[in-house]
Amino acid sequence: MNRLPVAERREQLIEAALTVASREGIDGATVRAVAAEAGVSLGVVHYCFRDKDELLRAMAHTITERNLGRGVAAMPESAPARDLVMAVLDELWSNIRATRGPQLLTYELTTTSLRHPELQQVGVDQYVVSWAAAERFLEEVERAAGIVWRVPRHLVARSIIATIDGFCLAWLVDGDDDAAYQGLRLFAEHLSSLAVPVDEAAMLGGTADDDDEPRAEVHPFAAPSVPSGVSALA
Repeated sequence: MNRLPVAERREQLIEAALTVASREGIDGATVRAVAAEAGVSLGVVHYCFRDKDELLRAMAHTITERNLGRGVAAMPESAPARDLVMAVLDELWSNIRATRGPQLLTYELTTTSLRHPELQQVGVDQYVVSWAAAERFLEEVERAAGIVWRVPRHLVARSIIATIDGFCLAWLVDGDDDAAYQGLRLFAEHLSSLAVPVDEAAMLGGTADDDDEPRAEVHPFAAPSVPSGVSALA
């Protein structure tokens, strides 16, 4: 067996674990199965990772980074907001369709982290990283299209991730490519409608967001009223 630096060996084992887990699910990604996939001894795996929990955390980090890094090309210097949003949507959907196993594994890792307190940070990290990436995308659209968003950027970012999650999970269930794509396009159209040219936002006298950029006037969502005598669900 070739001797590799620990960092390289860890990468090799993460790749082997992702291969096994994508094929057989989280439960199938035992330390023994990962060692066999990588062609190394059990001792090598235990040397690089204290236990399976540490290996799962490394897998989750790798998947999240790849999901965010694929499909989103560098923004052009100038383009309409709708064109930018739609172009990223097309690349994103192409990536999702080409990586069904890893997409399913993403949800498995999330739900596993909710079941096991020692892995709770896995799910937290997945979403913190995803929300931050969505905010960076929104910032890039602002720069390239010369717009601001009607609502605070962090709320739009959460909506993006929640919508992608929802349509992707439904697609994993029913395999309906067209329904998933058209649903994502519908959301992308809505997202584009939240973009306001900077000069128009200034004329509207929008309030400043956390980054002191102008924002168009926001009409907050009111909580639904509960008729008298009717108890709201907890």
